Amino acid sequence: MTLLARLASDVQLMFRRPPRQQYAALCYRVKKKTGNLEVLLMTSRDTGRWVIPKGWPMARKCAYEVAAQEAFEEAGVHGTVEMESLGYYTYRKVLRDGLKVTCKVQVYALETTNVAKNFKEKGERVVEWVSCDEAVKRVQEPELRNLFLAFKQRMTERLSNGISKQIPAE
Repeated sequence: MTLLARLASDVQLMFRRPPRQQYAALCYRVKKKTGNLEVLLMTSRDTGRWVIPKGWPMARKCAYEVAAQEAFEEAGVHGTVEMESLGYYTYRKVLRDGLKVTCKVQVYALETTNVAKNFKEKGERVVEWVSCDEAVKRVQEPELRNLFLAFKQRMTERLSNGISKQIPAE
């Protein structure tokens, strides 16, 4: 590597910002009649790609509480959210001013107990319940695909053992 290329690389590293933090809910339900696991996907307002409910940190709220609130505001979902994260994924977000930033999204499982008829962003997104396999086909972010696959495996084991570990959202 030439000296000029090395300097350019070092300068880029100096000005690189850490990822912006967001929190998300992987909302799920188990159909009573069939026992099938379904997860919630919705379209983003800006690009129309398939995503899960997510948002920025909020004052005086824990990460999992933010995830639960975003699930309600964006998809009308109420439920019990786990305090421990499933993991995270990253994506590139284009801000209103055109700046592109990397966002790191910490994901929390939320077992859906109720879906509201009216909620803040109703009509702004398409909301669908799908299988984990269908979710993997629809989302663009490879790390989010992997979270869906790991969640499917975890839930398959949990459902076969009859174990549940959810904690109510506050």
